[in-house]
Amino acid sequence: IIVFAFLAGFYSVGNPDGPLAFWCSLIPFTSPIVMMVRIPFGIPLWEKLLSLVLLYGTFILISIVVAKIYRVGILMYGKKPTFAEMIKWMSYK
Repeated sequence: IIVFAFLAGFYSVGNPDGPLAFWCSLIPFTSPIVMMVRIPFGIPLWEKLLSLVLLYGTFILISIVVAKIYRVGILMYGKKPTFAEMIKWMSYK
C-alpha cells in the first residue's frame, strides 16, 4: 500500500488535479503522502478538510474496532482466534 502511495505521489507532481491524485488524496492509507505532494500546487480548502476528516474518522473507527477485539481477545489468552470469532468479538459489550 505504501509503495502505491509513493507512486501516486510521483504521478501527482505531474498532474495534481487529475482523478488519480484526487481519489488517492481521499483514501486514508494514501492521503498523507499524496496530499503533501498536492498542497503546494494550490488545491481547494474543501479537499484538504475532506481528506483530514476522512483520515481522522477512519483512525477513530479502526481504534474502536481494535479496542473491542483486544478487550475480548486478551481474555482468550492461549487460544488462536479465527477471523469469524474476531467478528463476533466486535459485537460483545
